[in-house]
Order: sequence, then structure tokens, then C-alpha cells
Amino acid sequence: MGSEEDNVTGPVVVPARGLIEPQMALAMNVHASPGVYALLLGAGISIASGVKTGWGVVQDIVGKVAAVRDPDNPAVRAEAMADPEKWWEANSSDPLGYSALLEAAAPKPASRQAMLAGYFEPEDGEDNSKGPTAAHRAIAQLVKRGSIRVILTTNFDRLTERALQEVGISPQVVHRPDQVDAIQPLAHSQVTVIKLHGDYADLEQRNTVDELETYPDAQQQLLERVLDEYGLIVCGWSADWDRARGVSKSW
Repeated sequence: MGSEEDNVTGPVVVPARGLIEPQMALAMNVHASPGVYALLLGAGISIASGVKTGWGVVQDIVGKVAAVRDPDNPAVRAEAMADPEKWWEANSSDPLGYSALLEAAAPKPASRQAMLAGYFEPEDGEDNSKGPTAAHRAIAQLVKRGSIRVILTTNFDRLTERALQEVGISPQVVHRPDQVDAIQPLAHSQVTVIKLHGDYADLEQRNTVDELETYPDAQQQLLERVLDEYGLIVCGWSADWDRARGVSKSW
């Protein structure tokens, strides 16, 4: 039998790494070092809003084109949506690019804009849908406090911009390579949103596997600069579809 002193429970001693969870350590670093970290936002951050992912838009439009092309086949839309690249390759001599797809589905600029807006903007009576999520609004608060000044995103939507505008911030937005040379220096801007794959209303979006193989030189240089100069916090990005060469090792 041990003595009574042997049975006394003392303080639990843990290794230093176990005192603070990684998420807590990151939060402390972001608070202590404002502007040092950049965010990388993927589709996962926007799903709760009801906005489709970029690939989801491609699937839906290809399905609509297939249904119009073969109206007597009730299953064709679902089949085309299941494998848009396969269906497109079998029925078109053009590669499945965003511009070609929209030109096939909506030849006129006005109809094209209306089609795209339907995916990303709330329709009449849908005030509570397709709006910024709690995550977007939390990010806006981080920006307002000065903790975050650079946001990379693969999303086409404007939910991040809308959340920032809700708190009175007008972000510097870069969604085309030809805009890179004209932007204000990142350190001088309250926040810069870099839309790596484009904006939903921009026909230069990148979405398919081939389009995501590389980034234009100007955009790649800007991306490499961000990865070199900032720590990176990744939110809602799986990396499954982003295969641009030259920066993948840094990511």
C-alpha cells in the first residue's frame, strides 16, 4: 500500500506544444502580426450561401446545352452534367472553355449576363440567399481590424467583396492579368482581393482542367510574390482542381 501522499493528484504536466492548439496559436499570431498573413479562399467558403461553384456552373450550362441539342432524350441533361468534358468533346470541335460554353448557351451579351447573374446574384424575392456567409463576414471583420490585407480566392462570386462593403471597406480587386501592373502596392492598400480564376461576369475565367494548368505570367508573378512575402491561411480550398505549374510546390 502506498502512502497517502502517493495518491495525491498533482498538476498535469504536458509538453509545451500541447498547451495551445494550432488554431489558437494561429489566431494569436494573426492578432500579434497584423498584415503578415494572406487568406486563400476556395469554394467551401461559399457553399452555404447557395452560390454554385465555378465547376457547378459549367456542369449546369453544359446540361442545358445538351438538353436543347437533344430535346427528345430526357436523360441527356443528367448524363452531360455527370461528365461535362466528355459530353462536350463528343459534341463540339471547340475545347470546353468558359467563353465557348457561354457563346453556345447565350450568344448575345445581354442574355449571357442575365444567365450568369442568375447563378451568383439573388433573384427577386430571394434576399436571404446567395449572400455573404458568416465566414465572409468574419473575414471582413479581420480586414476591418487590419489583421488581413491580402485575399486570394479561386471563387467567381462577389461574396467577399460584398461582405467587405457591408463594413464600409472598398477593396482593391484584381481579376484579370492585365490589371496587375496597375494595382496599388499590396502594403499600401487596405485590402486587395486577387481572384485567381476570374470574376463571374468576366469571359476570361479559368475553370476546366486545361485552363487551370497554368496561370498567365503577370498573375503568376503576383501570386509568387504573395506566397513569398506572406504567411498563408487556407479556407475552403481542396487543391483538387488547381493544377497551375510553377507555383504548385510553393502551395
